[in-house]
Amino acid sequence: MLLSNKEYTAESLRLRRWMDILSRDKGHVPAWPGIEITRQVGEGVAQLEQHWHALSDAECLQALGSSANGLSAEDVEARRRTHGLNLLSEGSKVSLLTVFLNQFRDFMILVLLAATLISGLLGEYTDAITIIAIIVLNGILGFVQEIRAERSLAALKELTAPVARVRRGGKVIEVPAKELVPGDIVLLEDGDRVPADGRILKAVAFDVEESALTGESVPASKDPKAVIEANSNLGDRKNMVYMGTMVTRGKAEVVVTAIGMATEMGKIADLMQQSEEQLTPLQQRLDQLGKTLVWISLGITVLVVIAGVLHGHALYEMFLAGVSLAVAAIPEGLPAIVTIALALGVQRMIKRNAIVRKLPSVETLGCATIICSDKTGTLTQNRMTVQKLFADGTYVTVTGSGYQQTGEFLIDNHKIDPNKRPALKSLVEIAAACNNAAIVEKEVEGGVDYAIQGDPTEGALLVLARKAGFSDVAAVYERVGEQPFDSDRKLMSVLVKAGTDVFAFVKGAPDVLLERCSRVLAGGREESLGQNTRKQIQAANLEMAEGAMRNLAFAYRKFPSIEAAREAEWERELVFVGLCGMIDPPREEVKDAIATARSAGIRTVMITGDHQVTAMAIAKELDILPTNGRVMTGVELDAMDDGKLAQVVNDVYVYARVTPEHKLRIVRALQANAHVVAMTGDGVNDAPAIKQADIGIAMGQSGTDVAKEASSLVLADDNFATIVAAVEEGRGIYDNIKKFIRYLLASNVGEIVTMFAAMLAGLPLPLAPIQILWVNLVTDGLPAIALGVDSPEGDIMKRRPRDVHEGIFAKGMATKILSRGILIGLVTLAVFVWSLKTDKNLAHAQTMAYATLTMAQLILVFDCRSLEGGIMKRNPLGNIWLILAVISSVVLFAFTIYVPKIAKAFHTVPLGLTDWIIVLVLAAIPTFALSIRRLGRNVLRPKSGANDDRMAA
Repeated sequence: MLLSNKEYTAESLRLRRWMDILSRDKGHVPAWPGIEITRQVGEGVAQLEQHWHALSDAECLQALGSSANGLSAEDVEARRRTHGLNLLSEGSKVSLLTVFLNQFRDFMILVLLAATLISGLLGEYTDAITIIAIIVLNGILGFVQEIRAERSLAALKELTAPVARVRRGGKVIEVPAKELVPGDIVLLEDGDRVPADGRILKAVAFDVEESALTGESVPASKDPKAVIEANSNLGDRKNMVYMGTMVTRGKAEVVVTAIGMATEMGKIADLMQQSEEQLTPLQQRLDQLGKTLVWISLGITVLVVIAGVLHGHALYEMFLAGVSLAVAAIPEGLPAIVTIALALGVQRMIKRNAIVRKLPSVETLGCATIICSDKTGTLTQNRMTVQKLFADGTYVTVTGSGYQQTGEFLIDNHKIDPNKRPALKSLVEIAAACNNAAIVEKEVEGGVDYAIQGDPTEGALLVLARKAGFSDVAAVYERVGEQPFDSDRKLMSVLVKAGTDVFAFVKGAPDVLLERCSRVLAGGREESLGQNTRKQIQAANLEMAEGAMRNLAFAYRKFPSIEAAREAEWERELVFVGLCGMIDPPREEVKDAIATARSAGIRTVMITGDHQVTAMAIAKELDILPTNGRVMTGVELDAMDDGKLAQVVNDVYVYARVTPEHKLRIVRALQANAHVVAMTGDGVNDAPAIKQADIGIAMGQSGTDVAKEASSLVLADDNFATIVAAVEEGRGIYDNIKKFIRYLLASNVGEIVTMFAAMLAGLPLPLAPIQILWVNLVTDGLPAIALGVDSPEGDIMKRRPRDVHEGIFAKGMATKILSRGILIGLVTLAVFVWSLKTDKNLAHAQTMAYATLTMAQLILVFDCRSLEGGIMKRNPLGNIWLILAVISSVVLFAFTIYVPKIAKAFHTVPLGLTDWIIVLVLAAIPTFALSIRRLGRNVLRPKSGANDDRMAA
């Protein structure tokens, strides 16, 4: 219950009676002012949701049955039994057994089970065991990969707040965030992630970054004394904090009002979980392909059986051969190999910091034509860095990037000592003293990295101070008072003591602060601030802003004593010191990644809430914005309807000053122009756009759980280059899937042609049933899997994106499958007929056909390594796993003809050297004859027709 079991006022008793009525009769609910009813999804338990922001802090504590000292241990335990843990639901969990059994629901698998039953009834236990082994292997592989994928995503949950500081029974303790209950008193300070929804009780200079929920990029200033209208928006609730947001400044005490799925974050997460997932085009095509191949194979098998019976073969013999042929013809290894290729590709992606949430969705990566990317943290480092100063009429460049505390101060490329220039020295000291951030060290692989606790802008100023050698502020300046930054004043000021000297240090927006200055620090002296100097400062501010810098101005005022420094005087009659220009620098690797994407036919679009000038500068530096590229602001977006936006969206490369709500419109407009869109996002409000996009990409470090849940790809490092790497891996995975589909089907066509042609010609069976199954097992198994881990071809990121509607058999693949398969069948049959006529020995002739079919398929696998160039395009030794797989298959085959007991079961006889020469020469014909023909055609073809290679047979 929300109420304490010990304290009952008249109001709380009334509320409890109201809840009792609600629990007994959900159809009749009495009215209660300021309270809404929601139901906890999945449990059917009705809960109360007060408009806590519309109540005073005292009223909230009373309604929650709590106090400033917090809850007792007994209260906490009772409430935990009622409300459960403070966790976001991950939806209904499917049992491991169900996940495993789901691997056997495929239509092809069901047909194979039927074939297994028939084989068993006919006493062919070897065949039955072989089929079952393949089915179980497929199921285990699919099961393992589904579990691995979920575990990879679960690891990202650790990014949320693991612990919370609470006051319980008057004592401050740390508890796991999941153990919070309504009524707990939580203590927050800068750098903390808010662990639950709550009403602020006390606060000092308290700002919270709420863009995850509100889309507002500027941290929101909070006021515990504010009482907000009941129907106000989340962004206007200055007296509330919400789960998943980040404290950027100050301290506060908060009483928890909602946990888990009852929080604002939980409500949106629940909406996302209710949506249904659709099969990707790859899943749909493979499903249809499997069904089609099953019926074609069964049809041909029936014809083979009928033809054999009509030519005098026994019905039982032909039925058994027909079942074996059906098993060999149906690519039962396809689901397993697809799973393996996807799984191994996903593991490679994880090593490159891209976590795929849904295995088959990697197909869509190869179709991407547009990447819509956030700027901050994805294209840039998300580490504000001071790059330029203006003081005493001079520009100073500051080197160094990010939070590393090494850098130089340069004037006209000459190094200077900032401590020997009074204006620069004062600027650095004010920047460090008028500051509430902190720099913390953290151990990383290969050394030490730094992070900022508090506002990133203030953190950049601390880094500047340390570069100048000024790190111990407290040893020089004792802070006496503070006026926090205010969005109306656009200033922050502190009162400090340095020995007997008293100063007010002020920083803020240059235009605002300059108006409050009457003097300027120049040449080491305070001088009157004349109009010419004002214009010079304003020009410097404009020039730095046009260079995409975020500028701050610094000033001070000296007082004779603490008593004389009245707060109202701190920000008046100031001495101007200088300007500081900072920027969030681009990631070093991003420019190359954007160029790679461009060569792959993928356009990069920047979407940011930053100012247009800043966005344009970064876009030009990264080569995102071409000469005639268009930049559009959120205001322009709002002025357009969806139809007009769809008309101009192809010309826009940068969107500035946009909100997360605009992203959904941008995605839809691009999709209306037939683009396949990848969209990045991190906030809750980004979730609809992420889900609408063809490839939704969430940030692993800064992203909310809701954004991750809506995505198909999660970036563990929040880096744009990782998206491009994922596209490359996605294309490689899809190529590998096509490679082994081509190999499997060409091999199966060869087996069908061999048997079908022999029956039509009235010949004896060229292959015994067990031989058919063994060929299928040794050639379709390890070599096909090895193709699934093949490295991408060198030109994979120089191709245009694949058409999303492109079929599996596009670009001449069907021709390649049929031509190779028919040739394999014909040479196998030719060897069988020649041997039968020469030796008059059926066992020898079948062994020769068995060897030719096996070797032809093992040679073909090297041709399949290239989708376009064939066996002569790639180094045959380039895939060590394929070499080992082929050697293993040859060894397994050799056992069946050279180990007497095994040879007897397989109806084979040993082959001599001459036999092997004939087998290998003829087995190589299907691969090399067509490859030589294609090579000659390419040499003779004019260069303008080079792109037709893809259609070559």
